[in-house]
Amino acid sequence: MGFNNPAMPWRELERRLSDREPEPPSSSSRQPDQSDSKAWPRRGTPFELHGVRRSERVVPYAELHTHSHFSFLDGASSPEELVLEAARLGLETLALTDHGGFYGVVRFAEAAREVGLPTVFGAELTVDSWQPEGNSALGRDLQDPSRVGTADPPGKRLIVLARHPGGYASLAALLSRSQMAGKKGAPRISMPELLSAVDRHRGDWALLTSGRRGAVPAALKMEGISGARRELLQLIEAAGNDNVFVELWHHGDPSDDVRNDYLADLAREQKVGLLCTNGVHYATPSRRHLAWAMSAIRSRRSLDQIDGWLPGHGSAHLRSGSEQARWFSRYPGVVEAAAELGRECAFDLSLVAPNLPPYPCPNGMNEMSYLHKIVHKGAEHRYGPQSAETIAGAWQQIAYELALIEQLGFPGYFLVVWDIVSFCRTRNILCQGRGSAANSAVCYALGITNVDAVSLGLLFERFLSPERDGPPDIDLDIESGRREEVIQYVFDRYGREHTAQVANVITYRTRSAVRDAARALGYASGQQDAWSKSLDRHEPIRSRSQPEVGKQDSDFIPEDVLQLASEIENTPRHLGIHSGGMVICDRPIIEVCPVEWARMADRSVLQWDKDDCASVGLVKFDLLGLGMLSALHNAVDLIAGSHDVEVDLGALPQEDEVYEMLCRADSIGVFQVESRAQMATLPRLRPRCFYDLVVEVALIRPGPIQGGSVHPYIRRRNGEEAVTYLHPLLKPALSKTLGIPLFQEQLMQMAIDVAGFTPSEADELRQAMGSKRSRERMNRLRYRLYEGMSEHGIKQKVADQIWEKMVAFANYGFPESHSVSFAHLVYASSWIKYHYPAAFCAALLNSQPMGFYSSHSLVQDARRHGVKVLTPDLNASSDKATLEVFDGSTGGVAVRLGFVSIRGFSEDLAFQIAASGPYEDLEQLSRRTPISQKQLEALATSGAFACFGLERREALWAVGATAQSRPGRLRGIVTGVSAPTLPGMSLQEEAVSDLWATGIAPNGHPTRFLREELKHAGVITAEELSSCNFGKVKVAGVVTHRQRPATAAGTLFVNLEDETGLINVVVSRGCWLRFRAVVRSEPALVVQGRLERHEGVTNVIAERIEKLEIESSIPSRDFR
Repeated sequence: MGFNNPAMPWRELERRLSDREPEPPSSSSRQPDQSDSKAWPRRGTPFELHGVRRSERVVPYAELHTHSHFSFLDGASSPEELVLEAARLGLETLALTDHGGFYGVVRFAEAAREVGLPTVFGAELTVDSWQPEGNSALGRDLQDPSRVGTADPPGKRLIVLARHPGGYASLAALLSRSQMAGKKGAPRISMPELLSAVDRHRGDWALLTSGRRGAVPAALKMEGISGARRELLQLIEAAGNDNVFVELWHHGDPSDDVRNDYLADLAREQKVGLLCTNGVHYATPSRRHLAWAMSAIRSRRSLDQIDGWLPGHGSAHLRSGSEQARWFSRYPGVVEAAAELGRECAFDLSLVAPNLPPYPCPNGMNEMSYLHKIVHKGAEHRYGPQSAETIAGAWQQIAYELALIEQLGFPGYFLVVWDIVSFCRTRNILCQGRGSAANSAVCYALGITNVDAVSLGLLFERFLSPERDGPPDIDLDIESGRREEVIQYVFDRYGREHTAQVANVITYRTRSAVRDAARALGYASGQQDAWSKSLDRHEPIRSRSQPEVGKQDSDFIPEDVLQLASEIENTPRHLGIHSGGMVICDRPIIEVCPVEWARMADRSVLQWDKDDCASVGLVKFDLLGLGMLSALHNAVDLIAGSHDVEVDLGALPQEDEVYEMLCRADSIGVFQVESRAQMATLPRLRPRCFYDLVVEVALIRPGPIQGGSVHPYIRRRNGEEAVTYLHPLLKPALSKTLGIPLFQEQLMQMAIDVAGFTPSEADELRQAMGSKRSRERMNRLRYRLYEGMSEHGIKQKVADQIWEKMVAFANYGFPESHSVSFAHLVYASSWIKYHYPAAFCAALLNSQPMGFYSSHSLVQDARRHGVKVLTPDLNASSDKATLEVFDGSTGGVAVRLGFVSIRGFSEDLAFQIAASGPYEDLEQLSRRTPISQKQLEALATSGAFACFGLERREALWAVGATAQSRPGRLRGIVTGVSAPTLPGMSLQEEAVSDLWATGIAPNGHPTRFLREELKHAGVITAEELSSCNFGKVKVAGVVTHRQRPATAAGTLFVNLEDETGLINVVVSRGCWLRFRAVVRSEPALVVQGRLERHEGVTNVIAERIEKLEIESSIPSRDFR
């Protein structure tokens, strides 16, 4: 899940939710800093135009050669910044021509649409980059076709502009073919291939000869006019004179005039177009230094090292028509020619929007009739026949939803989702629809979700409303271990030509920005690494308080590094793959958006992220991997195998004992309620029924529950605050949550009840008040809301309070349907943890990495529940963790660790070793499997050879000799296997070995062996902490988590673990600054502080923090 925390502090939100009067403003109050918003992966606000002042004297001009951030380390301005500057300068048209793709065109088109700027779409292609050029001073660089890591990337360049939507489609296809013919970051296309494509699509594209690396200008420089003429004639022969344009540019270099003279003469000689551009790489002159720094970063050099390749004058910015006219006064008509071509090629990106392919329906049925059939079949199973429905109003709701689906033309979308869910069901893959899909009775009837929206009274319009301009968003949670099967099914079912995965734009974050900025500025690699690690991963660069760090301190970062890093921060760096987004369309996907290779083997990805796909109208399906579904499935299988009990996750009994376990915050490993904040809330909320779990899931947001802050809902539930309503009309919507809005559906119901909104209007209000707020929509809906409240007799003061409450709540609100979907998994995982703790532990280990806790912490929790955990054994272990009969363990079974837990073991090797057993000796293992000596040593260190009667040191000796035996050698010639008498390992040494080999010490927590020493130092255990007297305490443990929420005003939350349990430590900002070096990096800590205990929640408020010396540790899992 992703959250967009609003700027409103929790104190103000809490006041508004509790209907309290505002506090008088404090002189020390300050506005929150919003500089940490992440601009690219998740857009915080829609693009808006504020105060753009166009140049007074306008000469018609179109800039047709422009690079943005999406040329990846070759452009220093975002598409939005370029559009704003183009509008200010009065440009008629702007083209975006990033390297090798259409990465930024959607953002570019949206921004341009807002300011009324016509758009041209194109790209700069690199040709023959895989062929080194002879007699080049850069010969070594030119052997590498990638643009990254080379000072002057190889190949010839050509600007290709799409003349119309058909040209856009064919250019996108060409870009895709070049990307897929090469490798990630290095598209591959030869000049003959390009010329052939140009010939086939004559009239679809306009070709510009590009800049310094263009085929024509480069030939002019290397071979003179004859070489330039040869290259130009090739283009003319393929494209025709009307589609080839010689490009002039002038960046203030002394050689620019001479070159432009030659190019102009050549254009007149060959009767092709002649125009000017500025080869734009940034919006304004002030960005030139950033552009140069990005060139250094791209080439993996410092600015000093790349200086010879940098332009002598920073002029590659947007210019107005009048400025270009002055620069190119010697070449009459070139400015006007650029403007004319821009007008010819301009079109809106919405013209390329695709649809879903038709769904293959049986027996000649159309999509709607087939959807009717399967929905009615599912509804009879869920609700009974229409004449005897089990839930009143269910069939009426289904009829309403089907009518709306038909009206909006979305039956195919629901059929595709149903088809994917049906595939999962036939393959025994656990999946569930999450989010607002649970608001739909149709989705419930189709089996997409197990949440009954009718019985819960959920608003369908939260999911789908008549005003919606695109299909609804249905996210499917799928077992993470089997999601690939589902993805491949979608590819096979709808064809790879029509299906693709969505990209995720990877941006510079704090550490990477500092590291690359320091490298560009020429600092040593050691300094780069130290400075980047001195910052928190999620700490905005400019939030760092330098005065508190002395200049001689190793953490001090020079101002020039911080300045450059802050400019780089949040800019795109490269493409990744979205966690589960796939698109399906009715035409070849490469005609809509180019596709390229991803880093993952055999994976290709679109050049757009999920927001871009949604904006253009590509229908996206989110197939999200959920580790807990894999864990639950594995647990059910383990229980069936070891206890001969078939567990039906959909029919688990509601048991008081399970809820009692949650009230104790005994929830390590339990879905959604295992974090520090959630475990602190459980004893306060004390859930006693399923709906309490729904509330629990919704209560915990990043930031609200922190320190002493308690949600007003909990105070009201515990009788500490009266249940009040601003107006009686709010009671129907808010009564089930004690007058405090928790769910987005409640916001919608409030608007319906107090202002007479229709459900569709209420959903529009919810969207307008969400994270992507539009000032214009907000004002219009606010007027409509106030008008409705007035008609319902609500006075102005109360109306203002209701509006305040709704605005405050909008960003923190959680879909009730989403909470219900997740609450099912909360209870299922809690039930299994309570009844079958060994199976629960083994299933969690087999699903790692997931959740908040390391494998070691999960095992320590299982041991506290009486579960015996056994180390790997060559003849007893499987590839993954299993259960085996053990009388001394809870439930009569113990957890046996699998081979995959051992250091350096892949899943394939672990499976092969398990499948090839049992083994009589070490030599058999060495001959049957491709295990290396290092992997043999890891097995020996883990104690896996105890089945041969070998102690760990003896086993380490033996594997050194056994490694000589391989399938190609004679058996039985190994010598030196028998070890001399070696001392055995102590319990502490075995624990250290276990941690090194598997990351899990089943029989020895690191603090266990220091307990006497710690006791003498006055350190108490986590278990003693819950019953000791208030006052100053001293605790110690291994760090399991560090969490510093953006809304916590600099407070850091640290979890320590000792052999008896977990300890919550709260580190104030002042304490953090004082002990930062220790807290940030040490794996184990001793903390002295003040004990705080309230409603079953125990915290230590840190005052002094020291390093705890331990022999071995586990890396902490740190979160924001």
